[in-house]
Formats: sequence, structure tokens, C-alpha cells
Amino acid sequence: MLQVFSGVWALLLGIVLIMLGNGMHFTLIGLRGGIEDFSAAELAIVTSGYFLGFLSGARYTPVLIRRVGHVRVFAALGSFMSAALISFPLLAEPWAWTLLRILIGFCMSGIYVAAESWLNNAATNETRGKLLSAYMIAQTLGIIGAQGLLMLGDAGTSVLFIGASILVSISFAPILLSVAPAPVVEVARPMPLRALFSGSPLGTVGIFLLGTVYATQSGMGAVFGSQIGLGAPQIALFVAMLFAGALVLQYPIGWLSDQMDRRKLILAAATLGAGSCALGFVGGGAPWLLMGAAFLAGGVTTPLYALLLAYTNDFLSADEMPAASGALVFVFGLGAIAGPLVTGWAMEGLGPFAFWLVLGATFGLMALYALYRMTQRAIVPVEETASYLGVVPTTSPVAVEAAGAWAVEQQQEQGAGPDTSGAREEPGTEADGRSRAGPDAARSSGSR
Repeated sequence: MLQVFSGVWALLLGIVLIMLGNGMHFTLIGLRGGIEDFSAAELAIVTSGYFLGFLSGARYTPVLIRRVGHVRVFAALGSFMSAALISFPLLAEPWAWTLLRILIGFCMSGIYVAAESWLNNAATNETRGKLLSAYMIAQTLGIIGAQGLLMLGDAGTSVLFIGASILVSISFAPILLSVAPAPVVEVARPMPLRALFSGSPLGTVGIFLLGTVYATQSGMGAVFGSQIGLGAPQIALFVAMLFAGALVLQYPIGWLSDQMDRRKLILAAATLGAGSCALGFVGGGAPWLLMGAAFLAGGVTTPLYALLLAYTNDFLSADEMPAASGALVFVFGLGAIAGPLVTGWAMEGLGPFAFWLVLGATFGLMALYALYRMTQRAIVPVEETASYLGVVPTTSPVAVEAAGAWAVEQQQEQGAGPDTSGAREEPGTEADGRSRAGPDAARSSGSR
């Protein structure tokens, strides 16, 4: 195990530091925005700006890397992000914050593309699953740890923004000073959305809805806490619980996905998410009810992302997976842009607890659509699917493609043969008790 991580420890350390800085800034937007008397609608636009930039970065960063090189792009994006973080208290206007968030989103997406390319290049068939899992854990731990750092300063001053900027600045040192060679970045052209929907309607719709959920939780959670009068420590704990739940529930949901029809598990997880949002809504601001609701709602969100990717890959060939990865990230990004806007508008008109209403309604729509799709497509037998890997929603197409490639490698090692043709059913096909995805169906990413 030590040999597996000896070549990538610097990268993982850098990712933890980056996520500490980025995680601080996500919560700081809500805290400082409340101090500056920004409305929920204004903060929603600011929040959506990040995901607009993130979507753009996933598309254009590979082009920049091919032109000027991995290291230069990585260092430049880090410099821009560090400068943007320190600029928030200097430009306390919604329009300025929106532009800064677009810039930070673009930079973070490019950083993910570069870091994940390095990680994938350092991996072998035997280590790729472990390294991807470690990378996802490093990201989540960084976000959770960032909430604790918020207790070291006052959001009404520049101290915490400066701290976030410093963390991002020093995060690049262990990465850029490592001896790992810079890989060639190749991101497949995204699959047309019509083709993606035809192959997996539930995967496509589910990923879009999950994008709205994730962006609302991560971007508007602190806004909600600020508007109902929670103190900074409680808001930080609330946001931390949204991500802590994912660490706890990732494994059991992943294990269950290997044992049953994934649509049933998607239905159950989405229903649990909707129920937890109802708990948060009726709790009336009681702190521990809010923390429990956040733990469960956030806990099913990240596993649902990996589960929907896995389900989609069950109906794709190995050749289609890279293009589908880019398309799924794009669909998720569209949902992430829309989610905070809808939530901000609802909170502006109905009050802060509309935060839970929007989240609960979105989870409910996902559950209902999963239930509907169960009547339209036959089950894929468990023995014809592989286990899943916990891919977090913040990853770029590079990590999603790497997870899909690892799934194909695992399939071949398990004796399924090199032909991963991945049969499909038409979306309107009625269930007939048998699967049309043959024994060669491409498998989802993950480790058992």
C-alpha cells in the first residue's frame, strides 16, 4: 500500500490544501454575504457563477494545456485563484463577486483536469482504483477540514479570505516540486445529449437533478444558515455535515449497488434525501435536527453521483464511455448552474426554509423518475454489472474517464473478455423480466 501512494503523496497533499482553501471560500460567501446584506437571489447568482466557470474550465483547460504545457497552466490557474480569493473583501458587490466566482470556478476545473491527469498517469491497472478512491477521500476531507478553519477568524474581516488564499498558494508547492512527469491531457469530445439520453434516460435526468442538489447544498447551505440566524460555528458545522455524511454512506451504498437493481437503490437514496429535507423543513431551525438532516441529505448526494454514473455505464460500450463521461459532467454542470438560481428565487419569495423545499422537491422528482424508468426498462442482472467507485461530483471528465477505463480493465481481468460492446435498450422498451444488455455490458467503475 505504501508503494502505491509513494509516488502521488505530494499530489494528494496538494489537493487537501487546495480543498481547504476552496472549501473555506464556499462557506465564506454565505457568511460574508449575510454581513454585507446581500439578498438570497444575489447570492444565488454568485453561487451559480462558480459552476458556470467550472463548466467552461472543463471544456477549455485541456486546450490550454496542449498549447503551453501542464506545469504552466497549473501554476497560472493557481495564481489567478489565489488572487481572486483575496479580492472578495476588497470588492463587496454582487456583480464583482459573481465575476470572481466565475474565475475561481474556471481555475478549479482546470486544476482538477491537471491533477487528475497526473494521478491517472501515475496509476497502473492494479492501483488505479485505490488511487482514485484516495483522491476522492482527500477532496472530501479537505472540504470538511475547511469548515473547522473558519473558527480561526471573523468573516467580517479579510483574515479568512487571506487564509484561504495562502492555502491555495502553498498547495502548489508539493505538486510542482515533485518529480512526476507531466502527462498528455486528452479529453474526449462529449457525446451528443440526445445520444446520452437515448442510452440512459435515468442517468441523464438523474445527473441533471443531482447537479441542482449538489450546487444548492454546497453553495446555498451557508446562505440558509445565515438567514435563519445560526452563528458562524453552527453554519460551519452544518456545511461540514453535508459532506461528512458522504464519507459515512459512500461505502454502504456502494456495497448495495453490487447486490441489487441500481434503479431501486437510486429510488431509495433519493427518497431518503427527500425525507431528510422534510425533517430539516419541519425542524424549525432546531440545531441538531438541522445537522441530522444535513448529514443524511448530503450523505446520499455524493453516492448518488457515483451510482448514476455506474448505472449509465451499464448500457455503454468501452468506446462510448469517454465521450459519455464528458457529456455527463456537462449535464451535471447545467443542473449546478440552475439549482442555486431556483433556490435563491424560492428563498427570496418564500423565506429561508425554501432551501429545504427545493432540495426535497428535487430529490422527490429523482425518485419518481427512477420509479417510472423501472416500468420502462428491464433489470440488468447483478452478475452483468461491476462494482462502483466513489467518484465525487467535483471531479473533471478526466477522473470520470479514468474510472470508466478502470471498470473495463476490471471486467477483462474478471474473465469477461476484451469485448465490452455494451448492448442498449431503447428508452421506451417495456420491461419483460430479462435484460437486453448482454453479458459483455460495460461495467461501472469501482472496487468491491
